[in-house]
Amino acid sequence: MDSSALLAALHRETGAEVLTERFGLMDTAIMSAVNVTEAYGKLVGEGLDPKNTWAILKSMIPEILPFDEEQAKIAGGMVTLTRHLGLSLGDRACLALATVLKAPVYTTDRVWKGLKLGVPVHVMR
Repeated sequence: MDSSALLAALHRETGAEVLTERFGLMDTAIMSAVNVTEAYGKLVGEGLDPKNTWAILKSMIPEILPFDEEQAKIAGGMVTLTRHLGLSLGDRACLALATVLKAPVYTTDRVWKGLKLGVPVHVMR
């Protein structure tokens, strides 16, 4: 799951029901530590209490995986394929983890829709 999807679920934004109600995906969500860092940093940057915010995020994400060497190689190799879309390191980290796990990705970022990276991309809104 991309950090944008986590933030959408947390804020109960349009499209969050894809993760929470319709499929119950939050129960099996897996995120890269890079993407959890993005979401956490955004929330703390908005003035939320760091300790409480971390506890909430941990309760929402059953599994946070480290960003490892294999994912680094995949994410770095995606630069030329994704540069024109403006994907960040966090975006590529999410996609790299999905590639390693052979798992679908959930995001709110519409530019991901046309990606042809071998993993299903579900745009929530």
